[in-house]
Amino acid sequence: MPLIPEEPQIHESAQGPRATPASGRVAPTPRPVPGPRPAAPSRPGRPGPLRPTPPVQRTPRDVAAKPGPSDPAAPAASTAPQIQLVPATAEGALDAAEEAVDLLLESGRAPGDVLVITTGEPHPWAAHELSFGEAAYWAQHDAGDDVFYADAAVAERAAARPVVVVAVNGGSEAAAATALSLAHSRAGGLLIVCGDPQRINSALGAGV
Repeated sequence: MPLIPEEPQIHESAQGPRATPASGRVAPTPRPVPGPRPAAPSRPGRPGPLRPTPPVQRTPRDVAAKPGPSDPAAPAASTAPQIQLVPATAEGALDAAEEAVDLLLESGRAPGDVLVITTGEPHPWAAHELSFGEAAYWAQHDAGDDVFYADAAVAERAAARPVVVVAVNGGSEAAAATALSLAHSRAGGLLIVCGDPQRINSALGAGV
């Protein structure tokens, strides 16, 4: 009979100064009544809440590292412009190019986004502007406010624009291939070629 009150007193006195603050926080006071249970609260108290947190921090790091290498692959796909072919004869290639420009402007393209290159006779606008001198002609190009028309012989001086329209309206096969290669390098997103499909395909294969 006297042993029963002495065991809880010794147990409480041994854990009184040590377990009272921890038991007040964790609130496991009714649990440590049996002998083997008091060792259990010490385990969750130390590493219990700390172990699940590091894996939560590691997973977002691994996820953030995955999209990194995929980003540089995206711009590589956008370097080559899209090519559209508009069948037309050499005599009607310039008119087809004009219709393509009108459709571009109606779809919302800014005039300064379009460059037109001719392989044969120059566009009337280019011939008119060149009559005032090359300085005034290239000043229109540098301003970038309107559609710019250039002959294939001088188109190398033209800067890149989002859309390039080529009118294969004459000239030699070599001239057409050179003009298409130049237009391909100047087109930022879209290259429209107006002319004979067989000649354009052969020129594209030789020049692009």
